Amino acid sequence: MNNEPLTHALFAKPIRFVAGVATMEQFPELNLPEVAFIGRSNVGKSSLINALVGQNHLARTSGTPGATRQLNFFNLNEVLHLVDVPGYGYAKAGKKDVKQWQGLLFDYLRGRQQLTRAFVLVDARHGVKEADNEMLERLDDAAVSYQFVLTKADKADDLAEVQTRVAAVARKHPAAHPGLVTTSAHDKLGIDALRDAVIEALVGRV
Repeated sequence: MNNEPLTHALFAKPIRFVAGVATMEQFPELNLPEVAFIGRSNVGKSSLINALVGQNHLARTSGTPGATRQLNFFNLNEVLHLVDVPGYGYAKAGKKDVKQWQGLLFDYLRGRQQLTRAFVLVDARHGVKEADNEMLERLDDAAVSYQFVLTKADKADDLAEVQTRVAAVARKHPAAHPGLVTTSAHDKLGIDALRDAVIEALVGRV
């Protein structure tokens, strides 16, 4: 399939910020398909989103885990909404705040019919951790289709071994997409493959 027209439509034009959501009541009533990017705190999610859309400062980046404190909705040329969500697991914040962010994420996953696919980001240096396993169970329970994306591949000591382990985890989960995307926001590795995965999730919903 030739993805070039959709690639141009989604990623070659400026991306528009739509809304930042901190409570369930603030969820925007949007009628476009959505893809969500989720992962442990400090997995490199914001950097990867910026690389994906070709903008340096679209998603907030920080060396401090827990920088993203709300669900941020971005409009890609009136075709798709991209959702940057709070990281789970460790965050340098109070327990009450962390619980609120994660509860917001779970509410979103359970009730968002527009959500076409979630991309679960996993640090290529570490592989799947316990916090990831809890999230995968929630995604399975919510019947949300999701796909693993390895981040920070340029920093991994044994990338092939981590790829094998993550692919094996994917096979154990009914809602997991079989394709694994390996990326590095720093080296721009795998960005085209990730764009293709976003388009694949979109096809049939527009």
